[in-house]
Amino acid sequence: MEKIRPSQNSFGVIGGGAWGTALATLLASQGHDTLLWAYETACSEDINSNHMNTTYLDGVKLDQSLRATSDLSDLSGRGIILCVVPAQHTRGILKQFKPYSRAGQSVILCSKGIETGTLSLMTDVLLAELPEVIPAVLSGPSFAIDVAKGLPTAVTLACADPDVADELARLLSAPTFRPYTSTDLIGAEIGGAIKNVLAIACGIVLGMGLGRSAHAALIARGFAEMTRLGEAMGATPSTLTGLCGLGDLVLTCSSQQSRNMSCGFALGEGENLKDFLKSRNVVVEGVGSAPAVLDLARRYDIDMPICKSVAGIVAGTIDAKTAVLNLLNRPLKAEQGQ
Repeated sequence: MEKIRPSQNSFGVIGGGAWGTALATLLASQGHDTLLWAYETACSEDINSNHMNTTYLDGVKLDQSLRATSDLSDLSGRGIILCVVPAQHTRGILKQFKPYSRAGQSVILCSKGIETGTLSLMTDVLLAELPEVIPAVLSGPSFAIDVAKGLPTAVTLACADPDVADELARLLSAPTFRPYTSTDLIGAEIGGAIKNVLAIACGIVLGMGLGRSAHAALIARGFAEMTRLGEAMGATPSTLTGLCGLGDLVLTCSSQQSRNMSCGFALGEGENLKDFLKSRNVVVEGVGSAPAVLDLARRYDIDMPICKSVAGIVAGTIDAKTAVLNLLNRPLKAEQGQ
């Protein structure tokens, strides 16, 4: 299979939300020929005419060389593709993109989640729909607004082929954007997916006014759950203690800039989940991934009480207060290895 070459470094970014727009303007600012696909025509027109995406990244002036389209066929011939659509919509978009992909093309998955129903990681979805491409994963502690403003950010860039990982990292790097390479695709993906679920739990605790001590304990015990499931699925432990595991978990669970944590905070304050999702123009990945994480835990016989509680809360089978009380009243046990 042909690998990417430096001469093929034109980029296509699929997904005109905040994260896709931030990555696209980052690439364009480094002199890369970059074309962003946005589902909403209004977004692509806004980018082309005003160098803004006021719908999803309001207040940020985008690089003037960045161009946008709402026609996937325009991405045909692009050397490298970044797929930045919500996890539950990734398969459908990849199906649409299939006529315009080619063998040996690198596709970097930038969304974090697990497909409900199939319990597939995004790399599994990608290879099922586009088996001829080279999959890579970009994950780590990174808010879209920080990257778009050029604030310092470090992430993990995972690809099974270390040479391809190195080349992609070189192309994506910028003075304030530092990718660290890895060959552990599973670790990079599972960390990003589970931290979204845990961030909802952390938001609930703070929204209920239970304090920072409980919040810190939840992050630590949540990381234990992430590690147990990740290792059972084949992830390398050192990946999970790195940027795309612990690093991303700390960021997402510590700021209401996180859509997942802000969702949990609202639930902790008593807001209805449907009302929250209806009132915000965002996708909360942890809501979709929570039941899938729980199903994976059952498949691998892994105890994940925090993720189980979140899955019950978003499904409406248990209220937040009862879920927290249940966690506090679990049997006492040793910390390590549990």
